[in-house]
Parts: sequence; C-alpha cells; structure tokens
Amino acid sequence: MDIAVIGSNMVDLISYIERMPKEGETVEAPNFEMGCGGKGANQAVAAAKLGAKVTMLTKVGDDLFGDGTIKNLEHYGIDTEFVKKVPGSSSGVAPIFVDKESKNRIIIIKGANQYLSPEDIDQAATKLKKCSLIVLQLEIPLETIYYAIQFGYKNQIPVILNPAPASKDLDFNRILTCDYLMPNETELELLTGLPVQTEEQVQHAAKMLVDKGLKNVIVTLGQSGVLWMTRNHVQHIKAHKVQATDTTGAGDAFIGCFAHFITHNYTIENALKMATAFAALSVTKRGTQSSYPTTEDLKQFLKERNMLSSSL
Repeated sequence: MDIAVIGSNMVDLISYIERMPKEGETVEAPNFEMGCGGKGANQAVAAAKLGAKVTMLTKVGDDLFGDGTIKNLEHYGIDTEFVKKVPGSSSGVAPIFVDKESKNRIIIIKGANQYLSPEDIDQAATKLKKCSLIVLQLEIPLETIYYAIQFGYKNQIPVILNPAPASKDLDFNRILTCDYLMPNETELELLTGLPVQTEEQVQHAAKMLVDKGLKNVIVTLGQSGVLWMTRNHVQHIKAHKVQATDTTGAGDAFIGCFAHFITHNYTIENALKMATAFAALSVTKRGTQSSYPTTEDLKQFLKERNMLSSSL
C-alpha cells in the first residue's frame, strides 16, 4: 500500500453563479452539478488516478450519499475496507459557489466525518503499518489528527498534514513530527496571525512555522505557485498559466499528486513540480474529482511544456 488517507468525504453541491448574492438577495444560478468531494476523498482520488495504491479511512452517513461515496471510491480503485457508516448520521455535504471568474466559496457540513476517531485508526493499524505515507486534513476531529500523527511517528511512516480548513484550535506542539505541513496562503495567515499579501510576507510566516520545529512547510499560492521552506532551504516554484474554469479542489489535487510522487522515489522538488502541473491541469475543467487528470493527461500536459520526465 502506497498511501493511507485518513480524512473526510463530502458530497459537493456546486452552483455556478454570475456573482455572489448580497445579504437578503436571491439570485439565479445558471448551472448546478453534484459530485463526490471532501478534502480527504479528493486527495485519495487524485493519487489513485495517477496509479497510487490508496486506502481510505473515513465515515459516511447511513443515507444515499453514503452509499454513493463508497461506490465512488471503489470506482477509482481505492481500498474501502475502513470506510464505515454511522447509524443515524447524515453524510458530509459541501455547498460550493463558483463565480464567473472561477473563484469559489465553500460551506461544509461535516456530518459523519466528525465521528472518525482514534479507535478507527487502531482498528486499521495492521493495514496502516504497511503504507508508505499518511495524508491528513482538518475536516475530522483534531484528536484523531493528533493520534494519526503520533501513529505515523511511532511507526516511522511519513505524514502530510493539510491544515484545512484552518483552525486556531490546532495545537502546534502536537503536529511537530509531521514531515510536511501544506497550507494555502489563507490558512497560513490564520495559523500564524501574520499577513501574507506579498511573497516576503509569505516567507516570513512560513519561517515562523519552520522555527517552531516543522520539517517542511509547503505553501500553495494558487496562480503564484508554491513556496517550499525548510530550516536550510527556500524555493519558489512557479505555477503554470492556464485558462481556469473551476478552481474547486485544486489544492487537494496538488496534495494527492505530491503524495503519489513522493512515495514513488521522486525528490521533494520534483514531486512539487509534478503537483503544480497536475493542479494547473485540474482547474481547466469543472468539478473536483471529475476534473483531476490521469497519468496520460499529465504526460501530455508536460510534453507540451517540454517538462516530460522519462520516469513518469
């Protein structure tokens, strides 16, 4: 097993709108789509579409959405042995609003995701110990996050933590053994309390996290690319210019792709370059998981930009 994703699933309810409504205003949305999402499931699917062997730990409701989520994960070849239903709970739901500039606003209702517990990690421990990487996000209880990080550390399994949605309740002292902390600039601002309007400010905020003891801080900056910082290294990787249609799930695409390549012996720098290309390609289509490219799509994209590696 390459990757274990311990995290959330959601059903995305996507409204494509001309503009965001004002308070008390009703506006008509010209298009609506429904699909499977959630940060954990998105990251799992992104990695699986590139050929990674992925197992998923998550909770779904005992409703139609729960059955659909399980079938969707299985469709992508993801191991669902530890995807469990919670009696009497709804599945997680994410109403998403995408404007004509492809910018989005998202509301999440955690539903069954809030019941994913440390006990679930214990039940899956035998399988988890066989994986090469654990991937986490913050749409599940913090105690489960901390327990998973400790599990990874104890069993010498690298851990990615995507601190999204950002929470001021996150205890940095309990995440310091993570190998990779991967926020976007908005999450970086909330986590540090520092401004992030310029590249210098982003670097200053990221350095604050590195100084706390985190090994690798990787900040996704949308169309401005990615900042990677360690105690002894700072690197800015530029984004690819594309015609964006829908940016929803691009950060998850990035993380899932990075997870795949870092478990397939790519250097951090090269895994970041692959992830930057993968995320750029994902925003050229509507939706989240449905917009994620395959290996062949990624090869063609890189070939057009003279970046194709013979090892891909």
